[in-house]
Amino acid sequence: MPLEGYQRLPSRWEDREKLRDKGQFWTPDWVARPMVRYAVGSGVDTLFDPAAGNGAFLKALQSLGASCPRTNFYGMDTDASLLEASAYRGRYCRVETRDFLWEPPTRSFDSIVANPPYVRHHRLSPALKGKLRAIAVENIGCPLDGRAGLHVYFLVRALTLLARGGRLAFIVPADICEGLFARKLWEWITSRFCLDAVVTFAPDATPFPGVDTNALVLMIRNTPAQERIHWIRCTKAYSPDLLPLVESDFRTRSPATLEIKRRSLTEAVNTGLSRPPTTVRSRFTLSDFARIMRGVATGANDFFWITRDKAAQLGIPDELLKPAIGRTRDVPGDTITGRDLRILDRANRPTLLFSPDGRPLDQFPRRVREYLRQGEKLGLMDKALIKTRNPWYKMERRAIPPFLFAYLGRRNTRFIRNEAGVIPLTGFLCVYPTACARDRMDDLWEILRSRQTTDNLVLVGKSYGSGAIKVEPRGLERLPIPDGLVAKLGFYPQKTVPGWRRPRKKGKGTD
Repeated sequence: MPLEGYQRLPSRWEDREKLRDKGQFWTPDWVARPMVRYAVGSGVDTLFDPAAGNGAFLKALQSLGASCPRTNFYGMDTDASLLEASAYRGRYCRVETRDFLWEPPTRSFDSIVANPPYVRHHRLSPALKGKLRAIAVENIGCPLDGRAGLHVYFLVRALTLLARGGRLAFIVPADICEGLFARKLWEWITSRFCLDAVVTFAPDATPFPGVDTNALVLMIRNTPAQERIHWIRCTKAYSPDLLPLVESDFRTRSPATLEIKRRSLTEAVNTGLSRPPTTVRSRFTLSDFARIMRGVATGANDFFWITRDKAAQLGIPDELLKPAIGRTRDVPGDTITGRDLRILDRANRPTLLFSPDGRPLDQFPRRVREYLRQGEKLGLMDKALIKTRNPWYKMERRAIPPFLFAYLGRRNTRFIRNEAGVIPLTGFLCVYPTACARDRMDDLWEILRSRQTTDNLVLVGKSYGSGAIKVEPRGLERLPIPDGLVAKLGFYPQKTVPGWRRPRKKGKGTD
């Protein structure tokens, strides 16, 4: 059972999907009250909420009572049914059914608070993404990476409406400081505003149990930046210490349910505001020893990733089949062997990638032609990824990687030695040794499997709910490799060898 006061997520899949489409995940009172208390400071005329939702911040404002007795509440939301609720009736309350991104207020505010819609980029149409890019160009001066979700643009728009000396408190997912767009975003924010504090949450203290996101609270003032910030980590849900800490202007010492650190702004932004301070110092990253590629994206796993029995029934020749692995749960350990594939075959799990080349359809064997025509009847050639191929059935190619990386998980993110010679699908990343490592595969494996190495994954991955992290290919290449481990093995990449020079790139001179 969820703890008292936590939002109960809908049990039916359809209802959960409706929430995700709207990005509606309500802020619990024990987090909303400190956010409002920070935003109103010593007292303001109006508290503005651009994503008012079910009224969590209005209720928090009202519950603070004497701290802000005459502060008006002004909110807007696109969901009229929410704004009609009784929570929004009162002398000091005004709400509007209005889209903040496209119809923002024309005035500035001394106090802004919000839990903006958490709508990830996968759910945004290309047309909407184009409009959002225009918001970034208008305010930041450049577009943000297309993987920025709707909440990012709410923050940008809200900061442009924050009056001089005003305060803003936003609760957002951690990707706002971990995503590919984060550097540009935070260069803009820290050059114009003061980041006072960041509140993060341990997995067991999450404000949104059951939601696959790692939340944090940003507390920002429209004043010149300071060199240090307050970094706070809630270690217990319903922390009784968070509100008193904010009320004391972050002067409270050693509260029982909070970890508090003073961090350099530069270090915190570079490390990732969601991540604790790091003392990792390394001359090396994984890119010194390996290059990383994502696994094969078939565009239709049910058609191209098949069982051995199905391959036999279809009569597909061995030359068009490659041993393949697609799900991390099919590899419970840190090595995959031929025996593991045989176990999966006996369980009737897919272990083969149907991998047609680009020859014309009529040049395939008859049984293969029949199967490909079944794919055409299913409309596979119109699927987003597949329709970019010519012909549609031509499968991506990958050399067999000696190592795999299971890049998304809660407790099972790990490197895997590929003794079975499988091609991974997109549940894994491919790890290919560089020239200096090809003759020292056992040493490279020792580096990859070391706890010293895997502990650093939090420094390069994106964090989600329940402690899950996701590491993208370029992020994995930035993974710090501990100096001590390299020295212990005497395994130095070529660039550290005296007299070594990076090879020339044909036609492009030296790097």
